[in-house]
Amino acid sequence: MAGEKQEEPWPVPKFHLSVQIGRSQMSFQEVSGLDAETDVIEYRAGNSPQFSTVKMPGLKKASNVTLKKGMFKDDSKIFDWFAQVKMNVIKRETVVIQLLDEEGNPVFTWKLANAFPIKITGTDLKSDGNEVAIETLELAHEGLEME
Repeated sequence: MAGEKQEEPWPVPKFHLSVQIGRSQMSFQEVSGLDAETDVIEYRAGNSPQFSTVKMPGLKKASNVTLKKGMFKDDSKIFDWFAQVKMNVIKRETVVIQLLDEEGNPVFTWKLANAFPIKITGTDLKSDGNEVAIETLELAHEGLEME
């Protein structure tokens, strides 16, 4: 019945989130790319009686993470960070992404180690549009951890 406590738990909704880049708390509309994978190494010894390879786990790698947010007047934090990128010289940050419950408590937490911006995309402009201006930030990082 409506309003009663559910017997079975429901999946967590994904619309309440928090993103912290370094010490700055920032509001983002969308986060994507929270995935990692392990390369597969195939090996076969020359004297193996099996005519097939053995598969072993290799190096781990994580995808770039994409963050989207509305543009606000006088808010240039992500452009300022991107402007600092120079060959081999960049301020890397720890990025903490949290999925929150209805009270604002973290349900899931992802941490990106040594993240830095590799791509920034400003909004598209349309004279007959009715949408909010959205900017996109793509981050490379050196590891994805889930807590």
